[in-house]
Amino acid sequence: VRMVTGDHPSTATAIAAELGLLDGGEVLAGDDLDRLDDRELAERIDDVAVFARVTPAHKVRIVRGLQARGHTVAMTGDGANDAAAIHLADVGIALGRRSTDAAQQAADLVLVDDRLEVIADALVEGRGLWAAVRDAISVLVGGNLGEIGFTLLGALADGTSPLGARQLLLVNLLTDAAPAMAIAVRGPRGDAERLLREGPEASLGEALDRTIAWRAVVTGTSATLAWGAARLLGARPARAGTVALVSLVGVQLGQTLAAGGRDPLVVVTGVSSALALAGIVSVPGLSHLFGCRPLGPIGWGLALGTAAGGTVVGALAPRVVPALAGPAAAGRTNP
Repeated sequence: VRMVTGDHPSTATAIAAELGLLDGGEVLAGDDLDRLDDRELAERIDDVAVFARVTPAHKVRIVRGLQARGHTVAMTGDGANDAAAIHLADVGIALGRRSTDAAQQAADLVLVDDRLEVIADALVEGRGLWAAVRDAISVLVGGNLGEIGFTLLGALADGTSPLGARQLLLVNLLTDAAPAMAIAVRGPRGDAERLLREGPEASLGEALDRTIAWRAVVTGTSATLAWGAARLLGARPARAGTVALVSLVGVQLGQTLAAGGRDPLVVVTGVSSALALAGIVSVPGLSHLFGCRPLGPIGWGLALGTAAGGTVVGALAPRVVPALAGPAAAGRTNP
């Protein structure tokens, strides 16, 4: 945050100090700006916290200088003399009901309630949206990749797919519809400082790829272990497939609940999907309709045990593995 004002440098410095904006930064007056060309201003601008005694032309130069340094610039103002800089900024913000028509027409966003802190609230909500998008995409893509991996492994091992077409449709219905949508539309959660570090680069780059990979591995491994254990214990293909189905849906719902935290909508959709699965598997008519078989204590134990284990691994592994990789990477780069 930088202060740009027409006030005297002494006044601007006192107010900036009171607001905690100085933090060792320079105070640059309009006369100093006039002695700097655009290249020199761009070189110094990162070190400047307060611009005082500035004109509308100075404000335009400040915005251009910040953009030249690679910054995404939001410019706030309420007067006609702010309009050019507001229009030039990446995000132009007109402040309050008393802002001039020129400022409002140049702005991308108009704050109508005179509350400057609304900007910070909007930033937190927007960054929270990126985190929700990342979680929703990872639930959908990671879960589906895990399903594909499990189906291929089972077909290679047994000569036929462990799950039928109706069962695969049931998996997608219970895991990809309401639960993933609930993740996508949930409100911001967590502390504001963490959310402000989110954004398209942080949320949809390497972090998203890593989350998708973990979800795919955990989902496919849990279902494969449940199915393989059931087959080793002598279960017929249909019953072993039912064990795998419960594990597959269970581990995905578990990861969705872990990602959604305490959001009521996520909890309701996740629990509802789990109850629907239990009803389909347990009721004889519905069970046969979807190619399933009712399970006994051992079958439920295998399915729920692998699903619970996969959920725990999926929640802890992304945090533990980077922590373990960090010292190793540091050792390689600094022998």
